[in-house]
Amino acid sequence: MMKIKSVVFLASLALMAGYAPLSFSTGAGASDEVQVIGTPAPDSKFAKVHSGMYSKEIVDLIGPPTDQKMFQTGKAFIPFHFGGDNYRTEYHYKGEGVLTFSGGGMNATGSLKLIKVEVNPQESGYIH
Repeated sequence: MMKIKSVVFLASLALMAGYAPLSFSTGAGASDEVQVIGTPAPDSKFAKVHSGMYSKEIVDLIGPPTDQKMFQTGKAFIPFHFGGDNYRTEYHYKGEGVLTFSGGGMNATGSLKLIKVEVNPQESGYIH
């Protein structure tokens, strides 16, 4: 009787694996490079921001954003996804642009990692 239960259990695991693949990753991308769109002015807040920085560090350095928004990525809906980049947060700075951070995943506590800098002097700073 025990062998039958073991076979049924293994078969159900195999079936589940076919429909719900495991996914492991370390974050938004394999590298620590930040995608930069535009060139920040030398005396701007965004000129102080660089790869490898986290949200709390940036807020301490250049101040809080004018507005911010958070949204889930598609990775949040992958069953058995144990990696990061489950959600993103955008910090909108008036007259500067938008900073995008990646977060979520196992043991993801604290600051969010900077993944994108969009320089836009025309940024209103507010989510519409």
